Amino acid sequence: MTALYRKYRPQDFDDVVGQEAVVRTLRNAIELGQLRQAYLFAGPRGTGKTSMARILAKAVNCEQGPTATPDKVCHACVAIANGSSLDVIEMDAASQRGIDDIREIRERVVLQPAEGRYKVYILDEAHQLTDAAWNALLKLIEEPPPHLIFVFCTTEISKVLPTVRSRCQSFVFARPRLPELVRVLRRVCDAEGIEAPDAALALIARGARGSFRDAESTLDQLASATSNAIDVQSVLQLLGAVEEDALFRLCDAIVDGDTAGALVFVEELAEQGQDLGRLVTDLLEHLRHLLLVQHMGHVPDSLPVTDETRDRLREQANQLPEPTVVRLCDLLAVAVDDLRQGGDPRLPLELALVKVTRPGGDLSRESIAFRLERLEAAGGGFKVSPERLQSGEAALTEPEQPAETIEATDPTPAAAQAQPPLALEQLQDAWQRTILPAVQSRSIPLASLLGEARPTVLEDETLTLEFPATADFHRRQADEPKALGAIRDALYEVTGRRLAVALTLGEPTEADEPENESPISEEALISMFKETFDAQEVEETR
Repeated sequence: MTALYRKYRPQDFDDVVGQEAVVRTLRNAIELGQLRQAYLFAGPRGTGKTSMARILAKAVNCEQGPTATPDKVCHACVAIANGSSLDVIEMDAASQRGIDDIREIRERVVLQPAEGRYKVYILDEAHQLTDAAWNALLKLIEEPPPHLIFVFCTTEISKVLPTVRSRCQSFVFARPRLPELVRVLRRVCDAEGIEAPDAALALIARGARGSFRDAESTLDQLASATSNAIDVQSVLQLLGAVEEDALFRLCDAIVDGDTAGALVFVEELAEQGQDLGRLVTDLLEHLRHLLLVQHMGHVPDSLPVTDETRDRLREQANQLPEPTVVRLCDLLAVAVDDLRQGGDPRLPLELALVKVTRPGGDLSRESIAFRLERLEAAGGGFKVSPERLQSGEAALTEPEQPAETIEATDPTPAAAQAQPPLALEQLQDAWQRTILPAVQSRSIPLASLLGEARPTVLEDETLTLEFPATADFHRRQADEPKALGAIRDALYEVTGRRLAVALTLGEPTEADEPENESPISEEALISMFKETFDAQEVEETR
């Protein structure tokens, strides 16, 4: 039996879906007699490049043509559709990529067409031709015989030599939109007697990632597996895809701040056999859709979503804050990296959900910046300079006061008094983890010097840093005005407060004091030299 993607591939320009610009240009070129000697069709796999090349070959060799509407019943059209035409030569550049294959083409092209008007050479995967093969073709592409047309099809146009691209008319094939893929699948289902709801076809189209061939191949496989009765569950089982409702439910838990609900739902999906790696990638795609809706104000037509999903997507985009979406995307990137390295994405996924639903439990600089963004959004007129926001400035503990009490400008003394007191233990805990990295972002040598110091006293908004008794040189280096300014800025970045800094030396310890030993005797010194340097004592002769 013939595969569905071959059985229902487009046979004329009217059957082509999603490539209106390419069809319009080729139609006009044929009708106006402006055919060119070489065309370059580029685009993702399964978007119809080879099918378009065959349609072009039919249009120029049809007994009624050249015509933009080949009749599909004449001998030339039927032979081209069956792949038996002597005038249309299809080559696989992946296996026929050398200069010897090109020499063979050069010898054959001088021959006249066997029955049509043009000889059409279709080279699939043209980017795999060697540079020597391309160079051998250059002159033939630029000045071919009048009966010769080249069509190069490639998925990687960047690998085609610029000198070749300049001699061809290039067409970039776009990925079809989801409604277009669903329409093609529905047409195939109606012709084959396959029962499938629109929701199932939408899942197949979404899993095809813009490839007609992948979508029709999946439909073919599902039709065999379900005896031509496809439902949503069978599609999910075959593709391992995540149902859209699951993505919405997960994001609803984030909107509600329901950490336990999100973790339990992930557990349920894992027990159902859901591929958590696919869940991460599909959730990232869903978050991308939310970002687009939030920034554009509406659901763009280019999104691969059904009409039923659009309203729900718009509603959730209004409920989920934009900083939360961006933060979750950053956190899920860790899970994607683990997935690429063969790791289990479950723990990074669960950590991402915990951090985004309970940001107060995460004391990283990124989390502090995220909490500050949320505070700014909740406070209405509260504004923070971009420099502070980029560096992640915020208090170590979020103030308990309601957002309405935050002033529209920088915090006033009264607002500062409302903050919880800053304890020395907090600074000691954050010293190695947060403060020193903030210093390092300003000066790596200064951060190395401060690695020996530790916070010892916090009194009257002055923090005392103590160096070891033997590190007086390092203390004096850190006591320079520029270095002190960098320390104060780092403290302000982490704590949100302008603290003064004092540098002191600690008390010397026994390990720092030289040992009080009696002078070494002459005999002991001579013995040490003998043992250490394998020396021998020589008596002086007169």
